[in-house]
This record gives sequence, structure tokens and C-alpha cells, in this order.
Amino acid sequence: MRLFSEKYRLLTWISILLIGGFLTTIIASYIVSRDAIRQNVVEQALPLTSDNIYSEIQKDILRPVFISSLMASDTFLRDWIIAGETDITQIKRYLKEVKEKYNTITSFLVSENTQNYYYAGGLLKAVKKDEPRDTWFYRVREMKTDYETNVDNDMANRDTMTIFINHRVFDYDGKFIGATGVGLTLDTMTAILDSYQKRFHRNIYFTDDKGEIKIAGKSMKNIHGSISKLPGVSSIAKDILNRDTRPTQLEYQHDGATILMSSRFIPELDWYLLVEQDITDDVRPIERVFFINIIVSAIVTLLILALTLLAVNRYQRRLEIIAGTDALTGLLNRQAFEIVFQQAILDSERRRIPLSVILFDIDFFKMVNDNHGHLTGDRVLKDIASITKGAVRESDIVTRWGGEEFLVLLKDCPLEKAAALAEKIRVMIASHDFELGASELCMTTSLGVVEYAYRETWLSFFGRADKALYQAKNEGRNRVVASSSPATPAAQ
Repeated sequence: MRLFSEKYRLLTWISILLIGGFLTTIIASYIVSRDAIRQNVVEQALPLTSDNIYSEIQKDILRPVFISSLMASDTFLRDWIIAGETDITQIKRYLKEVKEKYNTITSFLVSENTQNYYYAGGLLKAVKKDEPRDTWFYRVREMKTDYETNVDNDMANRDTMTIFINHRVFDYDGKFIGATGVGLTLDTMTAILDSYQKRFHRNIYFTDDKGEIKIAGKSMKNIHGSISKLPGVSSIAKDILNRDTRPTQLEYQHDGATILMSSRFIPELDWYLLVEQDITDDVRPIERVFFINIIVSAIVTLLILALTLLAVNRYQRRLEIIAGTDALTGLLNRQAFEIVFQQAILDSERRRIPLSVILFDIDFFKMVNDNHGHLTGDRVLKDIASITKGAVRESDIVTRWGGEEFLVLLKDCPLEKAAALAEKIRVMIASHDFELGASELCMTTSLGVVEYAYRETWLSFFGRADKALYQAKNEGRNRVVASSSPATPAAQ
């Protein structure tokens, strides 16, 4: 109840701030512009900054840059090149999945070792230094930056004019081993710009760092060449090309109209984003409304962000503690372990590495509770959790499975090593002084060890672990039983 009351209290504050901010903006806009723009105040006085457009670009256009970066750092892609590029179907499937998942026109990889050009359809060709269409690869190889944007024809898609994101790939020693990335068609980019211009009622286009216009919407089909030769824009061309990632506000005159321009450099594309608005006779009242709204919006936004961040952090910490850990031992609980285990299974099957678990139970634990009380029993459980965590690797996951049962997830660990580790845990627990009194027998455990079989179901895997555990108990307790296969258990 307390959690919900705090949540609704936060929502109340956010609502009050939003309503206050909107009311202030609307009232201020009305007072300033009622005599100048009258009925059009709502449609034409809405402020727009380059941040609005930039946030949209991050979602629609910069996405391929991030995709290419992920591909270049993907261990599968690098390992496949280092291993000798023997199975082309693997890289073909990988590039096809990238292309389909992220809806790009193309995805590619060019190997430095073999000079082979791979795409979603397989091996396209081998690049050559004396081939003009392949000069981009040798340029990328010598680049100082990690990636570039390049407009070129895509041979894999009928020479469609495409914007490529070319990202350098390095091995684990920092040696260049290839180039990878994705591409968007110019038609796609033009359609994106057209949608922006329709939504925001602004002229939007891109130039490179030399001022050459690279992309403009269809509504600006007559805009081309260098901005230094465009009427009006030529007077501020040098101020535009300042490589400042913050918005630069500029204006120029053209055919008697005052044009306001917002320019900012986007390092991910190595291009400039230019946003234009014809303000003409309404410039003064709109500027006043603009600055008032900016101030109000900034204050409201900062307050909302501060309150939201405070609340999110607080509730996130609480939820993570409640949902993910066992309150007594501090270990992962069973629900949180299921998420970790699913990820470990995917990693094991993708990388073809062994995955094992140790499921163990405290022998005669009920006697501890009966003879010494539940507080002592809780202390024993915490001690055993601490002993187990100290015995395994940092990458291994220790979970309280339930009651006096514990489970250890061992990544990249075959059955033999897992059984040896289980024996180590058994010995450490058996030799530990739990301070139960001189007359009390030492604490012992029964442990079952299994290795995951490829494509094995959850029920089968943990069912084998459970059978191995109970076999250890039936054979006298204080021992390790390893299940060597889904059908054949073997005692240690």
C-alpha cells in the first residue's frame, strides 16, 4: 500500500506541474500574440527547436549507426573471421537476421584476411584495390575514426543509391580485420525527411562537412549543390559549418523574407542538420512566445525529470531487491534465477559451450531447527550460502532454490569440473564449524550434478538434477552424484 501511495503522490505532482506549465504557456502565448496572429495562434505559435528534430533523427536515422557499432563489436562476427571464415552459411544467416530484424536495405561484412564481401545472400565477390567500386573499403581500412557514412551504389541491390554506415572491425588485440555495417536507401531517407517536414512544417535537409547538400525532401527537389551558392544561405554558410554539436541559431534574408535556421553537427553521420522556418512579419511576437515557452518548458522539464528520476531510482531499487533476491541469504531467488538461466541457455547453445548445475540439500536440516531453533537454522543457511559463494567463480550463479536447497549455475563448465567443484563445496561445508555444540554432528550436504544437453527442456534438465540429488541422499547422504547424460546417472 505504501508503494502505491507514493506512486500516486508522484503522479499527482507530475500532473500539477504539467497542467501549470501548459496553462502558463497557453496564457502567455495568447497575451503576446492575440493582436498579431489571432485565430492562428495554436497552429503557428508552437515552438520548435532543433532538439525536437534531433530526437526524431536519433530514432529513425541514427539507428543504423548504432546497429553497425553493435555488429562491429559482436564476438560472433569477430570470432568467425578469426576462425578462418570456414562456414559461409553462418555469416549469411547472421547478416540476414540483422537485415530483417532492423529493416535495413542491406547488411554486409568485408574481411581483411580474404578480401571477401559477404551480404545477406552469401558471398557477393572479392574486393580489389584496382576496382573503383571497392575504394571505400581501403579508405575505411586507413581511417582514424571507427566508422563513416558513405553514399554509394549497392551492387547487392541492383545498384540502388544507398547510404552506408561502414564500421571498422578489430580483433581482440586491436588489429583491423574487416569492415561491417548496414545501409539505407536514399529514397528511405527522403521519405523520412518528407514526414518530418509535413509534421513540423519546416524545411529540413542535410549537408556534409564541406557544405554539399546530401539529402533533402521531395518538396525541396530544387535544393542541391553547395550551401555557399544558395541565395541567402550563402551569407551564413561559414557559420553553419562550425562542427558544433549544440544547436546554432542563425537567420538570413531571401526575397524579402526572414528565414530562421537551426544548424547542428551530427558526429554519428558526419553531416549537418539544417532546419529552416520562414517567420516573415510574425517574427517578433513568435520570438517572444518562443522564449517564454522555452523558459517555462525548461523549468517544468527539469522539475519533472528530477522528480521522475528520484522516484524511478527508489522504486527500481526496491523492486529489484524484492523481486530478485532471497531476503535471508542475499542470493538470487528462484524467480530471478529463471531469467538468468534462460539467457545462459541461449549463450550456451549459440557458443556451443557446456553448462552445468549443482543442486544440493542440507542433510537432516530439520534437526537443526528442532534442536537449536529457527534463528540458528537461519544462521546456518546464511553460512552455507557464504561458503558456496566463496567456493565458486565470480561468473557462477548461486541461488537459494527453496527451503534448505541451493543451486549453482556453472557457465562454460563441463560435467567433470562441475562434479569436482561440487565435491569441493561438500568438503568445505562438512569441515566448517557452525557452532552447534560439541555433541552435534557436523553439517553435511547431498549434491546432484548435471550438464545441460543441447535442446533439453527445463523440466528434463532440472528433473535430472533433482534425481541425482535424491540418489545421493538414498545412497547415504554427504556425497556427490553426477548425471552423465539425460538417461544415465553416475555416482562420484
